[in-house]
Amino acid sequence: MVKLGAVTPILRIFDIAKAHEFYVGFLGFEVQFEHRFDDNAPLYMGISRDGCVLHLSEHHGDGAPGAHVRIEVTDIAGLHRELTTRNYRFARPGLEETPWKTREITVGDPFGNRLTFYEDIR
Repeated sequence: MVKLGAVTPILRIFDIAKAHEFYVGFLGFEVQFEHRFDDNAPLYMGISRDGCVLHLSEHHGDGAPGAHVRIEVTDIAGLHRELTTRNYRFARPGLEETPWKTREITVGDPFGNRLTFYEDIR
């Protein structure tokens, strides 16, 4: 029987310090690995938080700026409180209730990608 597994989005990044500030400092992800083919090669890194895994890449052709990823969350109000208390100077995300019965927080990373965290409220 065929069974599909988890999806791991690859998001394009252009500045390692800004990626760390946003994904680790603001969103609370942890770096799982960092890989370069040599000291002058682009970075490819895996990050995770709970069951969510993302890959971030400086490699040309890995992901396209402007991607939009939806991430399911338990306790979206708690995540909203967590993010707003961090006082990240480039984002003050709101918490929105949608007509399709979700509560959502959408944030843009420094590279044009968007992440929407959502909780089903049906």
